[in-house]
Amino acid sequence: VFLELSVFECQYLNSTEQVRYVDRYIHNREQLLHFDSDVGLFVADTPLGEHQAQYWNSQPDLLEVARGMVDTACRYNYQAFDPFITERK
Repeated sequence: VFLELSVFECQYLNSTEQVRYVDRYIHNREQLLHFDSDVGLFVADTPLGEHQAQYWNSQPDLLEVARGMVDTACRYNYQAFDPFITERK
C-alpha cells in the first residue's frame, strides 16, 4: 500500500496583509517536495523530489496556478471564515 498525499496550508500575518501558501507533497509519510509562495517555486526536500521539482518549475502554466493559490485559496477562504476567526479571539 502506497500513500500519496498533498496537503496545503495558508499562513496569515495581520489579516490578509501577508499571506503564505505552502503545498506539501508526501509519499509514504515522507515529504518529497513543497511549493512555497514566498519562494514562488517548488522546492525539493529529498533527493527523490528533486527531479519532480525541476520538472514542475519548468512548467510556466503550473507555476502560474501555484502562485495564484495565495489569492484563490487563502485570501478567498479567509473572507469566508473571518467572522468565525475574529469572534474567537
